Order: sequence, then C-alpha cells, then structure tokens
Amino acid sequence: MSPNEAFLSHASPDTEAASRLAEVLRGHGVPVWYSRTNILGAQQWHDAIGEALVRCDWFVLALTPAAVESTWVKRELLYALDNPRYENRIVPLLFAPCDVERLSWVLPMFQTIDFQGGFDAGCRELLRTWDIVYVPSG
Repeated sequence: MSPNEAFLSHASPDTEAASRLAEVLRGHGVPVWYSRTNILGAQQWHDAIGEALVRCDWFVLALTPAAVESTWVKRELLYALDNPRYENRIVPLLFAPCDVERLSWVLPMFQTIDFQGGFDAGCRELLRTWDIVYVPSG
C-alpha cells in the first residue's frame, strides 16, 4: 500500500542525501514530508514537525552516524514507535554504518534497507515496500 504521505526523518548534516531521496520519492508519486522543503520561512519548525508526524502514515528514517547523534531524529522516531498509526510502517534506511541502538533498542528488529551498496539499489528496495517500480532518472 502506497503512503498517503511519508515522513522523512534525517539529521541536518545528511541534507544532501535526504533531498535526493525526497526527490526520487516524489518523482515516483510518493508524497513525502521533508523539513527542507516543507517548513516555510516564518513557520515554527517544532510545530511543523509535530503536525507532519500526526498527519503522515509512514515513517522513513535515514540512518547515519549524524542521525544516531541527533536529538530531533530520536524524538521523531520515539513518536513514531509510540504511535499505533506507524505500526509496520517504519522503514529504516542505512546510509552509513552506525550504532542504531543509540536511537532505540528496538530499531535492530526492523527490516532495514541498505543504501550503502548504491543509491539506486536502495531506492529500488524502498519503493518495492509500496509495490512501486523504481525508474532511475537521467
């Protein structure tokens, strides 16, 4: 089942990879909430993130060493883990080796999609989650 809207959680240093991923998802018809493009200039970012977490129905988590250290990524993940709406709808994406247990002790139990073997391969696997065929751009 395709998301009504996916929340893309990432650490600020990972903006380039998150932007690229958001672009691919949108290009394949997956609505994605991503702070870089969805928080407007004067908007309160704390409120915007909270509203998006309440509204979205999938939680996509970009895992990197910076994400593991991010207080905000942890807060977003804890919200998703505690919300029944996200049951079986949390998708961790491994972009770089990191200690995922630092975010949550339950995270290693989730099926993780590995982006370390290549961005296209990772996108292909992620989109398969929603029965969407990946078509590389360019």
